[in-house]
Amino acid sequence: MLKFAFTRLLSAIPTLFIVSVAVFGLIRLIPGDPASLMLGDLADADALAAARKAMGLDRPVPVQFAIWLGDVVQGDLGRSVLNGQPVLDLVLHRFATSAQMVLIAVGLSVLVAVPLGMAAAWRQNGGLDLAIVSMSTLLLSVPTFWLGLMILLVFGLKLGWLPVLGYVSIADNPVAGLIYLVMPVLTLVLHEVGIIVRMARASTLDVLRLDYITHARAKGMSESAVLLHHAARNAFGPTWTLIGLILGNLLGGVAVVETVFTIPGLGRLIVDSIYARDYVVVQGCLLFVALTYLLVNLVVDLLYPLFDPRVTAE
Repeated sequence: MLKFAFTRLLSAIPTLFIVSVAVFGLIRLIPGDPASLMLGDLADADALAAARKAMGLDRPVPVQFAIWLGDVVQGDLGRSVLNGQPVLDLVLHRFATSAQMVLIAVGLSVLVAVPLGMAAAWRQNGGLDLAIVSMSTLLLSVPTFWLGLMILLVFGLKLGWLPVLGYVSIADNPVAGLIYLVMPVLTLVLHEVGIIVRMARASTLDVLRLDYITHARAKGMSESAVLLHHAARNAFGPTWTLIGLILGNLLGGVAVVETVFTIPGLGRLIVDSIYARDYVVVQGCLLFVALTYLLVNLVVDLLYPLFDPRVTAE
């Protein structure tokens, strides 16, 4: 397993390099001058030239990229143009906020969606199956921003049960932090449940058609025993892969949900930095998102043999 993990990490290096080239190139295509943004519109030409020289913007783009990549390899993602804070510190702080929300939401989604998907497959073409599939399709079709706004309107403004504005970290105050996360987590759970239910149902249907399931039924086992002891583990494999993709995507920044509920997470940092033309922060965030996605998928691959005994890490 260690050899497999080491090989996957080595294979990720070219991917990260390509991502870094793409990120650096795309950022340079965004209109605006970081030096002008930092100094303001009233700065004279000499001050702008001095600022551009200090930021390395007067050098050719390939030279800028080489310098930036060298700093990244050493763990230095640069400093924010707006406030001068280290980008790595900003990213890690905002990522911790997003991770709290995402991990809770994905965990709850799995606990709800996987049993529902398996139950729908068990009662294929029945009333329960139709109800679950219809619900998942509806949840999947509703945009997260609209769903978040409706939850905010009902539970925050109409009923007044939950706070509408602000944010408290779980690390600072666990009870208050969980209260502030209820609505954004509920929004993510409702959306992700629709995705996971469909995958869990499809993978369970595939497993229920296999010969060993027919053999288990022929031995006189009850349907619940067949589903729980024979079908569940093998059916969870493809669903686990989807969960990994969802987790990697959400950890990369749920910008829409964070914006709706004013959560200071990584996604909102990316959006705010784009509007502010803070190129250094955007570059660091996007590179960190790519690294997070690769690491999450590596962990998913390493844990896959636990759910499907036919798969090994050799």
